[in-house]
Amino acid sequence: MPSIVTKSAKETKQIAAKLAGRLIKKRNRGALVVALEGELGAGKTTFIKGFSKALGIREKILSPTFVLIHKHKIINNKKRIKNKEFKNLYHIDCYRLKSGKDLLKLGIKEIFANPENIVLIEWADRAKKIVPKNAIWIYFSHLEKNTRRITIK
Repeated sequence: MPSIVTKSAKETKQIAAKLAGRLIKKRNRGALVVALEGELGAGKTTFIKGFSKALGIREKILSPTFVLIHKHKIINNKKRIKNKEFKNLYHIDCYRLKSGKDLLKLGIKEIFANPENIVLIEWADRAKKIVPKNAIWIYFSHLEKNTRRITIK
């Protein structure tokens, strides 16, 4: 498992942007799903901010803790990652869920099935049973005050 250590939020966002560029080149039958796991404050939302910005999303990225899902349009822009396939980014926060079944009521199966979607899931370990088997798992851990370890599986 590759592991990266970042020493600031800015570095975490830069790593996320680089990873976004690599991941959008992967082709799946359905959505590109990235499952994020780690303790509170470990850098999951910061990572999503960097990933989203790299895709041209201009909206402010906030964790959808209370609404569970935010949908953002991916803007194709010459200054950003070249992307012709993906149209939507779904940011899901499972922090408040008791089980992944709660997401089924919100149409998650259709979101996962659409190859035009990128789905980033915070607290994905709380919905492990419904996360697609081909999801990319990223683990975040605190090392020091501003230092994080990001491990990609």
